[in-house]
Amino acid sequence: MSSNFGMVTTRREEAEGFLQRMVSRGLGWARKYSLFQYPFVTACCGMEYMAISGARYDVARFGAEFPRFSPRQADLLMVVGTINQKQAPILKRVYDQMAEPKWVIAFGVCASSGGFYDNYAVLQGIDRIIPVDVYIPGCPPRPEQVLDGLILLQEKISAQTHKLIDHAPPEMTVDGKRDLLAGGMK
Repeated sequence: MSSNFGMVTTRREEAEGFLQRMVSRGLGWARKYSLFQYPFVTACCGMEYMAISGARYDVARFGAEFPRFSPRQADLLMVVGTINQKQAPILKRVYDQMAEPKWVIAFGVCASSGGFYDNYAVLQGIDRIIPVDVYIPGCPPRPEQVLDGLILLQEKISAQTHKLIDHAPPEMTVDGKRDLLAGGMK
């Protein structure tokens, strides 16, 4: 608001804008170095996923060391391998269960575009059911490509605007009480 031409801003609005930018930059810095990944591994790219998790490539230096096996504890969904039509609703459910903010990496050409499985049984890219932040090409991608993808995701996270609270407040019921079971997540 304060950077628009013709807008009159008060010192309070400028101070709030400054504070929001500082909080956003701090949260962006913290979030880009603390990625908790949920590996959704279905096919042969899983071997390369295991390679980057080993000591040789040391994914811990990017803050993405520990995989979480509950989507509620993860903020990075790594879809590794081919997704068929029967797995698509499960992948969508896993994505919906993740807390905000969340990011998605399509690991390999099969997750990105279906790969060479151009038939009715294979989902032709996971971006048809969930939003994807980074696509990593390759069949399977080399571990160096995966690290490049992680660096790209970190740059994207640090450039985003972050808020202290990333969900909507609970909705009010008819009698004026907050409905805590309504889910209020965006």
